[in-house]
Amino acid sequence: MGTTVESAQLAAGSDEDRLVVTDGAVIVLDGATAHDPAMPSAGAYVDFLAADLARTIGESSSLADILARSIARAVDVLGIEPGAAPSSTVALVRIEPDVVDVLVLGDSSVIVGLRTGAVDVHTDDRLPRLQLPEADLFRRFLADGQGYSGRHQKVLQELQVAERARRNRPDGYWIAEADPRAAEHALRVRYPRDQVEWIVAATDGAFDLVPTLGVSWPEVANMSTRQLEHLLRDVHIWEAEVDPDGQALPRAKRHDDKAVAVVRIADRTES
Repeated sequence: MGTTVESAQLAAGSDEDRLVVTDGAVIVLDGATAHDPAMPSAGAYVDFLAADLARTIGESSSLADILARSIARAVDVLGIEPGAAPSSTVALVRIEPDVVDVLVLGDSSVIVGLRTGAVDVHTDDRLPRLQLPEADLFRRFLADGQGYSGRHQKVLQELQVAERARRNRPDGYWIAEADPRAAEHALRVRYPRDQVEWIVAATDGAFDLVPTLGVSWPEVANMSTRQLEHLLRDVHIWEAEVDPDGQALPRAKRHDDKAVAVVRIADRTES
């Protein structure tokens, strides 16, 4: 297909990111950490979605239809129900002979570098746009220097309860969970293949933190797997040594799982 893929992952405590590279596609999932003890871990859910999507992403259907069917199968196999199920962000990239297909659901992101030099960033910001009071409290709590304490955990639990009440609703936000209809609301974009030079797909643990190191996405797009591994370790060190209490960059955990994949597409006009 004239593509090369480099990728790296760095797990934190939850280890619920999944990154799968298939022939012509990249799948990136970020299972939501269950801060609310009433909610199950996302591990089994993202394992199932990753394996099922890897098996079906090469089909001729749209990425949204493929994702919807994977969610439906997860419901059947795992016996989960809307509102009481684990959830995950989804970033899918499929390289076809003439087209590059991108799907984003939740706050994992896909960055597309065009041969014109333009860089398009695709990320789903519908959840933060809700401006939930609990989310504002969570950020202020950390920005005020109160750190990752027992009170912080209680604030996160309250936030997840508030988010769950708005999950997969027209007046809320959409995420892979137990309602296959969520796939219809994913952000989708198609590019003529010849216009695309590179693609980066990343979970928020990488996407939100890489810019703090002063590294641009075109620079990331030129990295080897070993360099990507070093980059994620540098992010981890920044979290631990520069901002251990989440004061400069408020985030749910000191260390989140991190996954990043780089797809480089050969220019077929060159010989």
